[in-house]
Amino acid sequence: MEDEEAPDAGHGYVLDEQVGYMLRRAYQRNSLIFSELVPGGLTTTQFSVLYRLGTQGAMSQNMLGRSVEMDGATTKGVVDRLAQRGLLATAPDPADRRRRTVSLTPEGAAVLAGAIAAAKEVTRTTLAPLRPAERKTFLRLLARLM
Repeated sequence: MEDEEAPDAGHGYVLDEQVGYMLRRAYQRNSLIFSELVPGGLTTTQFSVLYRLGTQGAMSQNMLGRSVEMDGATTKGVVDRLAQRGLLATAPDPADRRRRTVSLTPEGAAVLAGAIAAAKEVTRTTLAPLRPAERKTFLRLLARLM
């Protein structure tokens, strides 16, 4: 069986040329590079939560999820796992006890500090196949899709 489809197998659709398929493959490559380079066993999602808290400070769990484009259930799971590792602390929001405030612990801040340089290298490595001008164009076009 061939790895690639015939250019037109009678239906005019080629999976390998579809934007979603290509974005998923690019994301998989980026995730693999991330897991190889970023210390502490962090996932890309966990890193984004740590980074947002490190740059914007403590916030409600709901606001945190929105700030990194995650739904409530995913945010809760990520926060719970990072809190179990001692990287985040949660507490009732003093203004609204129904809400939880999430913040970095000193250990979380240290893990984040060590991961930022590696995360920069992830981007450089992911974009390495492109020439500098292509990188700028790619990132500009990708931002337009969001």
